[in-house]
Amino acid sequence: MASGKLGSAALAAAADTLIYTVPDGKVATLNIACANRDSVSAKVRIAIGVGANPTNDDYVQYDTSLAGNGVIERTGIVCGAGEKVWVRSDIANVSVRVHGFEE
Repeated sequence: MASGKLGSAALAAAADTLIYTVPDGKVATLNIACANRDSVSAKVRIAIGVGANPTNDDYVQYDTSLAGNGVIERTGIVCGAGEKVWVRSDIANVSVRVHGFEE
């Protein structure tokens, strides 16, 4: 059973970035933290789905304002086998960490 950091990335601007996929036969309880390393605000999207790319019905955050040097954290998200977490920012300098546990 994996626990702790499950995935992370420094985001490029305006690109969906796959951060984590729940392994086959597992269920994961996740927290997703986005930290803005820039002094200007960013718009952040978080999607959870099973396809090759996020679709409109996969978003749990959409263009949410992330203040300069600020943090957004979503906690207690339960995902089934094969579900994926993507994050997108309209600027670079946003870091993402998915942490939690698989069982």
